[in-house]
Amino acid sequence: MTNGQQKAPRQRRNLLQATFYWGAVAGVWGLIVLATLFAVFATDLPDTSKIFDATRQPSISYLDRSGALLAVRGSQLAPPVDLDALPKYVPEAFIAIEDRRFWWHPGFDPIGITRAFFSNFTRGNGPLSGGSTITQQLARNLFLTFDQTWRRKGQELILAIWLEMKFSKKEILALYLNRVNFGAGAYGIEAAAQRYFNKPAKSLTIGEAALLAGLMKGPSRYSPVYNRERAERRATIVLDEMVSTHAITPAQRDEAFATPVRVSAVLANQRAQYFTDWIDEQVRTMVGEPTEDLVVETTLDLPIQAAAEAAIHNGVNSHANQGVLQAALVSLDGEGRVRAYVGGASYADSEFDRVTDARRQAGSSWKPFVYLTAMEAGRTPLEIVPDEPLTIGTWEPKNYTNTYLGPITLETALAQSINTVAARLANELGTQNVANTAKRLGIVSKIQLDPSMALGAVEVSPMEMAQAYVPFANGGFGARGYGIERIRTAAGKVLYDHGVDRPTRLAVIVSPALQ
Repeated sequence: MTNGQQKAPRQRRNLLQATFYWGAVAGVWGLIVLATLFAVFATDLPDTSKIFDATRQPSISYLDRSGALLAVRGSQLAPPVDLDALPKYVPEAFIAIEDRRFWWHPGFDPIGITRAFFSNFTRGNGPLSGGSTITQQLARNLFLTFDQTWRRKGQELILAIWLEMKFSKKEILALYLNRVNFGAGAYGIEAAAQRYFNKPAKSLTIGEAALLAGLMKGPSRYSPVYNRERAERRATIVLDEMVSTHAITPAQRDEAFATPVRVSAVLANQRAQYFTDWIDEQVRTMVGEPTEDLVVETTLDLPIQAAAEAAIHNGVNSHANQGVLQAALVSLDGEGRVRAYVGGASYADSEFDRVTDARRQAGSSWKPFVYLTAMEAGRTPLEIVPDEPLTIGTWEPKNYTNTYLGPITLETALAQSINTVAARLANELGTQNVANTAKRLGIVSKIQLDPSMALGAVEVSPMEMAQAYVPFANGGFGARGYGIERIRTAAGKVLYDHGVDRPTRLAVIVSPALQ
């Protein structure tokens, strides 16, 4: 090219060419990114060779003191059902509420994922929850944990695509229905139908199918055992979705509305869930993880338990306008057997056990430890003491009524819960001595030794207080609260027997008539 010759201008691409070019570039880079992500998430994928192995945790049946069934923990895994043996509306109920595009997507639903992403993003919940197809849920149930992480979601997606390539849609749906957790220890549609309705899955009604499908959002939260109204509302949504997807007609939905769904009597009357949680952990400590079905004979008295649960429910409701939201109750007999155990107002709303895990100030229920310390130091119930204004250091305890009775007996002071007398006694005896008495009787929490300790400025659990009060009722013999009498296999082999321990006398409880 000569010096005087100019370079020809480059021909510009038209819009169609530019679109094709940059689309190809984006596609190449997209494939590179996808391949990189696939390589990252594919590392440490779980073993998929045992996809058809259905193992279960042995069940543990808990009985009350008379042999009545309290609860069953562990898994109930029935034989898998043939999808063709089920009424068509049963699988369609799950598709309607969980994955409307199940028959057409390749294992993941781009529309559902996009909707879930923006929904979570706008609510500030992050992009990790929601949007899972039935295939993804099956992958998670079979191979993965339920951690809400990018890695787990990526592996879930890869495994879902693998499932779609390996199995037909019908096989995936059958696997899903036969392996998913329905709560109450039931895995699979057959076990769920037996556990909740005492019938085979092939006999499920439309309403029952809708209720089981509604459990998928949260087996505990939407369980008809713990919250029937919430379960019914969820089932109503499922029925409406079934109409929307043409799985049933509006007339069939209306008929389902008009037909009450009756839950198994055993599950409907299931009580003592806090108590069962408490002893379930102990069972596994005593005998290890069970390798066969077990039966645990407990100390609980079901009629007393029912009365206790009703008392807690009524007490909380009647004081709701005063801000009372929770309560707890535990009842022991003279040898420490737990006869009733209520860890909260509603197990469905809160599984936190307030009997053993909550700490509250003991208040005036602490005063008997002060008076017992005084009796053991030689004081007598009929001894006269002054009920009058008192100052201990900078602390001035006052009576609840802001009045004073003058000279009274120790017996009267205890009966009327007089603050000044209890504070004076603890100061004279030494708060350390009062603490030693409380610990001897069963208090295990840390006890502060300030003068206010005499009036119950000590945080303790209801279980501690109950077992520390047992000696006052049985003549001074110690007893630690326990709930397990015997553990045996379903075949009858005894693995643990509490037996009858020889009680230790912790205090000499003397009546005023003997003084």
